[in-house]
Amino acid sequence: MGMKFCSLSSGSSGNCQYIETDRMKVLIDGGLSGKRIENLLSSIDVSLKDIDCILVTHEHIDHVKGIGVISRRYDIPIFANEKTWTAMSKLIGPVENKNIRVIESDKSFQLMDLGIHPFRICHDAADPIGFCFYYKNFKISIMTDTGWVNDNMKNAIKGSNLYLIESNHDIKMLKEGRYPWHLKNRILGTRGHLSNLDAGKILSEILKGNGETVLLGHLSKENNIPSLAYKTVSEYIEERGLNVDKDITLDLTYRDKATRVYVL
Repeated sequence: MGMKFCSLSSGSSGNCQYIETDRMKVLIDGGLSGKRIENLLSSIDVSLKDIDCILVTHEHIDHVKGIGVISRRYDIPIFANEKTWTAMSKLIGPVENKNIRVIESDKSFQLMDLGIHPFRICHDAADPIGFCFYYKNFKISIMTDTGWVNDNMKNAIKGSNLYLIESNHDIKMLKEGRYPWHLKNRILGTRGHLSNLDAGKILSEILKGNGETVLLGHLSKENNIPSLAYKTVSEYIEERGLNVDKDITLDLTYRDKATRVYVL
């Protein structure tokens, strides 16, 4: 078997991703109710009781809402760095000592047949991270909730077969929208969220055009339109000489339903 990936939910109303190898079934974040996560998993024929662990990017509620409940109910270990554990412990409730696993940002580790590299990102959280996953010859990278992408982050995700990358907002929609100024400035800042243009620019710098899959994630309900995100990113990539239909696969994630299951 190859590596499987599904975005169960992506957006400010809740984030949860799923990765499967021969020996591991892993959730990345769980920012929805336990029941909702259970239903989303069952929509792709996976049971919560088969999940081996939960990995956490950062402590914001749209990423951790359901993880405490799930850990207690199904005895699942949670992996997060020390500052994230400190910041989220009140939000997620008690977790058994044996299920509290502390990882270090920028330090790779192995879980059974899955290699994992947590890399630092730029967001207004305690110590936020993205993840690269390695299995056999395959690599998946998840990078959302970041206002800035530096060389370290680009180098971390380069060479992936599948990318989940943030394409949060259209800059014009955000600036002209009804959000208060302090929130607009937060989103536009280096510790906020990537725009459609940012996503296109970063992807055009790292994509090789050898059949990679790109999923645009964390689309704002207020300040973006799925078709606009797709159009902006694909135009930017094509201006750099790649054909979106032939060289790569560009898809969207959803806030209210799972994507299809991608098999590498």
